[in-house]
Amino acid sequence: MAERRQFAGREAVLKTVIQAIEDQRLHVILYGERGIGKTSLLHVLTQTAIDARYIVIYTSCGANSTFDETFRAVASEIPLLFHSGFSPTGTEAEKGSTLADLLPDEPLSPRKFGDLCAKLTGTRVLIILDEFDRALSGSFRRDIAEVIKNLSDRLGRVQLVLAGVAADLTELVEHIPSIRRNIFALRVPKMSEAEVTQIVANGERETNLSFAPDATAFVVEVARGSPYIANLICHHAGHAALDQSRTTVLPADVGSAIDRAIAEFQGRIATPAQTHVRRLFDAGRQDALAMSARAALAADGVFDASDIEEASSVSTRKAQDAIDALCAERLLKPVNSDEIGTRYTFVEEGLPTLIWMMWAQRNLNRDAPSPRAAAAL
Repeated sequence: MAERRQFAGREAVLKTVIQAIEDQRLHVILYGERGIGKTSLLHVLTQTAIDARYIVIYTSCGANSTFDETFRAVASEIPLLFHSGFSPTGTEAEKGSTLADLLPDEPLSPRKFGDLCAKLTGTRVLIILDEFDRALSGSFRRDIAEVIKNLSDRLGRVQLVLAGVAADLTELVEHIPSIRRNIFALRVPKMSEAEVTQIVANGERETNLSFAPDATAFVVEVARGSPYIANLICHHAGHAALDQSRTTVLPADVGSAIDRAIAEFQGRIATPAQTHVRRLFDAGRQDALAMSARAALAADGVFDASDIEEASSVSTRKAQDAIDALCAERLLKPVNSDEIGTRYTFVEEGLPTLIWMMWAQRNLNRDAPSPRAAAAL
């Protein structure tokens, strides 16, 4: 149960998801930016469901995922003894047969899988498909929509939990609009400052290290509500303190952690883009970079001037000027335009995090950072 013990700040989200599954019998879709904690949430949901005697099948999707391969594997995890057509003391059940033994040789269809699930009794099944956004096949996504409809129509004992989707949710619902009433969709939010502080406290408990209050404030400020960044910075800061033969983590250790994090992120981004960003920082143009990076981190990577206004408390004109400046530098690109306006994204996915780390490296006081230092750009 280590995963649950280390779980920080998502109790309300977890409770909401459990209620949707248990009380409303809905299929669940979790979406949000990378590093926001979807997979950790799914791991704790898995443990909780197993404790409640669900059969839980967890799988991560890939670019080449197919319905047939994925759901044959799912069927192989469901014992035949829960099929109403077989006695629990029958030969097939006693020798450990599964639903996969009843599948036809031809490719498995959503209807056929739904037919099998409709005959389950004496159990509840949760199928968790993580990283659903990695699946490139349109037919796979359409089959998932079909199986959700099929399982919902039959009021079966099998529910799906999909994670990692954002735009893909629209594609699912557009394919079969009627499944909308059978889905509970939840955008996993950024963590609050209190929740990030809980991450630090969990790390203290697990490692016997202690974070000085101003070091914790530094972590909270740098993390910007991202559990991934918070955990990464805490990890490196702890090692920095231990390297100095200390068990107390100081703000200077958090500063060192930022340096190490930057080195990690640099390995994921093309050298020309890194060089370009550093040139702009050195030229004193960090404000536009930092404001845009903060907006991108707060808005799942796709943002507009209003997101910059909200993230950095600046005027509409200043927000749009920042966007225009980075578009001119070819660091931002428009991704869509509609009646609301044009939205933008960085040309490389990892740039917002790298830019924000670089801003923190250059602007936050490593000795005594103000809890609100990043509010003034």
